[in-house]
Amino acid sequence: MTRFWTGGYGADMEGDAAGIGFLAVDDGRGPSTLAYRGVAAEAASPSWLAQHPSLDVVYAALEGAGRVQAFARIGEGSLRPLGEPVEAGDAVCHLAVSPDGRMLIASCYGDGKVVHYGIAPDGRPVPAAPDRAAALREALFGPAAGSEGAAGSADGAGAAASDPYPTPPGEEPRASHAHSAIFLPGGRVATADLGFDLVRFWRVSANALTPDHEVVLPRGTGPRHMVLHPSGHLHVVTEYSCEVFTLASGPDGRWSVVSATIATPIAEPGVDAAAELARSRDGATLYTALRGSNTLAALRVRGEGETLEPFAVTDSGVDWPRHHLVYDGTLLVSGQRSGEVAVVDLDERSGAPRDVRHVAAVPSPTQVLPVR
Repeated sequence: MTRFWTGGYGADMEGDAAGIGFLAVDDGRGPSTLAYRGVAAEAASPSWLAQHPSLDVVYAALEGAGRVQAFARIGEGSLRPLGEPVEAGDAVCHLAVSPDGRMLIASCYGDGKVVHYGIAPDGRPVPAAPDRAAALREALFGPAAGSEGAAGSADGAGAAASDPYPTPPGEEPRASHAHSAIFLPGGRVATADLGFDLVRFWRVSANALTPDHEVVLPRGTGPRHMVLHPSGHLHVVTEYSCEVFTLASGPDGRWSVVSATIATPIAEPGVDAAAELARSRDGATLYTALRGSNTLAALRVRGEGETLEPFAVTDSGVDWPRHHLVYDGTLLVSGQRSGEVAVVDLDERSGAPRDVRHVAAVPSPTQVLPVR
C-alpha cells in the first residue's frame, strides 16, 4: 500500500478538514485506487506538511493558529502530537526542513515573518537559541531590518523585508507576505515574499537567519513557490502574473534572473492565480496549476536548465488546484474548494498532463505529502 498524508483547511479557515488526513493506493492496482482513509491526527487547519529526512516525524503549519506542530507516526496511518505547538507568525503557510534534519524554516503569509527553529534529537521543533550578538547590536544601534547584511533577530525570526518599490501616490503601502522557503546547496536558504516581489537569500547558522542578498522581480508578479532543478537553477512560480522565473547563481554566489516564461499563453492574470510548482524526476518538465481556470500547465526545460517552453495545458479535474505532485506517471492534484484529489495521467513520451483518471473525495485538501 502506498500512503500519503494530506494537509487541509478546517473550520477556522472555512474548510472541512478535521486534521491531517490519510490517503492510500492499493499496490498493484495503480493510482485509480487512491482513496481517503480517514483522519491521521486531529489538528486545526494543518495547511502545509513537511517530513523530517530521517525520523518518522511530520511537521504541520497550523495556518489559522499561527503555530507549528510536530507529529510522530504511530502505525500505518496514524500520527500523535510530539510536544506542544510552537509559535510562528500570522497565517503560517509553508515549512521547509533542512536536509540534515537540524532546522526548520516557517514562512508566514500574514505578517511576512520567516521563522527559524532548531530541531531536537527526537524531532521536536525548538525556538532557535538567542543570537546574543544580534540582540546587543540591536540594543545599541537599533534594528537593521530590510538592509542587506542585517542581522537575524534574537527570537529566531529573520530580518523583516522592505518593499523595493515606492508606493504610488494615493495607494496604501503593500504588506510583506512570506510564502515559501527552500534549502540550497552550500548551506543557504531562499525564501519567496509574495507581497514584495522578492526572492531573498539567507545565510543560516544554528541560531540565526542572516540576509545575504535579494533578487527583485517585476512589481506585482507575486513569487509563491520554488523548485531547485538538477542543473542548479532555481525556478520560481509567480501567483499574480502566472509566470515562472528562472534564477542562476553567479561565480560570486549571488543569484539573478536569467529568464521569465508565461506558464501558458491562455493564463489570465487577475483571473488565474498560479499555485504549486513541481518537476518531473528527471527535471525535463515543470508543472504548475492555475486556480481560476482550474487548469494544469506543463513547461519543458531547455538548454542547461535556464530556458523554459510552455507546451501543454489541460483541465485539473478539481476546483481551486492548490497543490500537486508527480506520482507513478500521474499528477495528484489537491482541489481545495471541491474537496477532492484528482489523479491526472501524464503522457509517457512527452510528459504532458492528459485525462483525469480518477477523483477521490478528501476534506478541503491543501497538500498531499508521501508517507516516508
